[in-house]
Amino acid sequence: MSAQRVGFVGVGSMGWPMASRLLQAGYTVTVYDAVKAQAERFAKEVGGTAAADCRTLAQNSDVIVTMLPTSAIVESVLQGEQGVMAGVKPGSVIVEMSSGVPAYTQRLAQQVAAAGAELVDAPVSGGVPRARTGELAIMFGGPAQTLERVRPVLQAMGTSIAHTGGVGSAHAMKALNNLVSAGGFLIGVEAMIIGQQFGLDPNVIVDVLNASTGMNNSTQKKFKQFVLSRGFNSGFGLDLMVKDLGIALGMANDAGTPTPFASLCQEMWASAGKALGKGQDHTAVARLSELLAGVELKPGPPR
Repeated sequence: MSAQRVGFVGVGSMGWPMASRLLQAGYTVTVYDAVKAQAERFAKEVGGTAAADCRTLAQNSDVIVTMLPTSAIVESVLQGEQGVMAGVKPGSVIVEMSSGVPAYTQRLAQQVAAAGAELVDAPVSGGVPRARTGELAIMFGGPAQTLERVRPVLQAMGTSIAHTGGVGSAHAMKALNNLVSAGGFLIGVEAMIIGQQFGLDPNVIVDVLNASTGMNNSTQKKFKQFVLSRGFNSGFGLDLMVKDLGIALGMANDAGTPTPFASLCQEMWASAGKALGKGQDHTAVARLSELLAGVELKPGPPR
């Protein structure tokens, strides 16, 4: 696998550092982005080759990674005269690393199989910081033998690889992971607001949570870094979180599973998206809780 050629579709905020890690691992990397200048800038600043279209990228790749906003966009780069499937070689593997809709991913896998190749899903968790360091948590949906074929490629980008089952299962797991993450974020923000109104310093609240049973990913890696700093710049969009929560709730609806808390969580995140406007970082959802409470989190000096 070390000599294999990797095509990478989508060099945005997450795709850029992920493709960079592949180059650092010694892979020959061809990149494509809907914004042509973005792919060309990557090739100039980081390395690799910018492809004129996805067909050309596929023709020059053994493994093709897609890192895109939605399943519909993934489908658009796979299909068409200049799409991936028009140039994919028999036996190639398409690793769909976006946060997709499980049933949609399964349909795409069938289409790719008809073209003589294979599509598996491998969404990630960890955000831009861990993408830069190659420490992403990767979920994998597909045959075990295919996982072993692409494991070295995945290991160049992540330190944890969990085989979740068949195709589509990893995208299901990613949506559920983000549901839990989104719920933990909201309750943590409300706790900080309650504490501040009582007279506690939000910095102290975060420190105590991180030493206690209330600790979660948001208390560890988001509240001080992106909320209390007022930076709101983690690199993961609020609209993408709303999308992932919609996927999780769609799964629940399909299974007839009652989800009162998850439904409220999704409603609050969707409301934040409408209230705050487009282009917001997902950590800016804290501002919705602040608006509802009529206060702004104002920490004392960092501890």
